[in-house]
Amino acid sequence: MKKVLENKTVFITGTARGIGKSLVEVCAAHGANIIAHARKEDVGHKEFCEKISEENGIRIFPSYFDLTDQGAVKNAFKEICALKISVDGLVNNAGIGGNSLFQMTRMEELREIFEVDFFGPYFLTQCIVKLMLRQKRGSIVNISSTSALDGNSGKTAYGSAKAALLTMTKCVAEELGTSGIRANVICPGVTETEMIKEMPEYIIDIERDATYLGSLAKTDDIAKTVVFLLSDLSSYITGQVIRVDGGKTLYRKRKN
Repeated sequence: MKKVLENKTVFITGTARGIGKSLVEVCAAHGANIIAHARKEDVGHKEFCEKISEENGIRIFPSYFDLTDQGAVKNAFKEICALKISVDGLVNNAGIGGNSLFQMTRMEELREIFEVDFFGPYFLTQCIVKLMLRQKRGSIVNISSTSALDGNSGKTAYGSAKAALLTMTKCVAEELGTSGIRANVICPGVTETEMIKEMPEYIIDIERDATYLGSLAKTDDIAKTVVFLLSDLSSYITGQVIRVDGGKTLYRKRKN
């Protein structure tokens, strides 16, 4: 297998579980060195990073900070600069969900979701882009959601924050394209992660039946698409929104 990320370093947020964990595994398998962010320092996360690093012969730099704390983000950025390595890719994957109807959504909940799912990635991207501008190259991949596109019931706050991230991506792509920096966004459908434990079983069944493939996404389905966008295989792709949702239809029942 050709290692399409060989000699590249990728910064991935939210690597302690779910899609982020798969991103580390798949990017490492494709030869990338990785800055693996998690919110809290954890022995299990460190051991995971060491294991993946050893198995793939690459370097992994664990980085621990709260995305909503700008001071902590600045300190983490200084630590990355001190490593004196290039940052060829950034994947804004970290995020939190939310399930509440529009009329039942508290402002505190709305602000919390926007802090983690939009403001945090926005500020982190501003920092990492400084390095990319010096290098005259870089690929940014933001993980949004089909909720940003489809307007799902109970997803007003989450979908709105992810829609803001989507718009940010397109603006970054236009502003920084001539500087060699690409930005794209992936909108996963319902994916088999810990986040779906918050969803009622009947909703999960409906979402599964609403796909052309009749299945939910696996985390590595998302990760493999991210690898494509980080690599030179997508060198002329920027400002794009890619749905990775099994061909989800707005009709709530798949027709056989």
